[in-house]
Amino acid sequence: MLYAPRFTDMSRLVNNLIRTGYLKSDPIIDAFSEMHRLEFVPEELESEAEANIPLPIGYGQTISQPLTVAFMLELLDPQAGQNILDVGSGSGWTTALLSYIVRAEGKVTALEVIPELCEVGKYNVNKFGFVKKGIAEFHCIDGTDGFAAKAPYDRILVSAMADDVPIELKNQLKVGGKMVIPVHNNIWYLERRAEDDFYKEEYPGFDFVPLVRVARS
Repeated sequence: MLYAPRFTDMSRLVNNLIRTGYLKSDPIIDAFSEMHRLEFVPEELESEAEANIPLPIGYGQTISQPLTVAFMLELLDPQAGQNILDVGSGSGWTTALLSYIVRAEGKVTALEVIPELCEVGKYNVNKFGFVKKGIAEFHCIDGTDGFAAKAPYDRILVSAMADDVPIELKNQLKVGGKMVIPVHNNIWYLERRAEDDFYKEEYPGFDFVPLVRVARS
């Protein structure tokens, strides 16, 4: 029997994000309405799931502020049937949102370097059957290397702050593809317009935990 989420109606949080202009497109609004944040926060923080603030999920990491996630997904513009890389998947919320949007014809590859958090994210996302159906898959590895086996990607989302855009991620983005990544607490939007041509826009005023990298010997 497929898991039924505890919230299916549009929540106050979603309505607020629509009213303030952060949620705009129907696929992302639908995903926010169905993939409730409550399912991706620790049990002791469930009462705060509707708050428009980041929340700790353990291991020094957070689930991002809903406003920030909405802003990044609207920039990313995910579509049904796309192949998407989700770097720094944490407790799985962004992976679930993207999996809902790409549907059965698409694929979301989630990368999380902290093994315990990777398993939590996989469990949370599979509450909705996305892992079992083969829409989402999880790999407990350093996301800065990307995942070449599933490249090229239509979209790449990075949910933790980098010092610069990892070259591996740029190489794995297909021509015409889009990437959204925090760099020094600015959100960068990148669009690969040709093999060596990346269009960039920057949006300041955000705050992220650092992207955890595996130390190279």
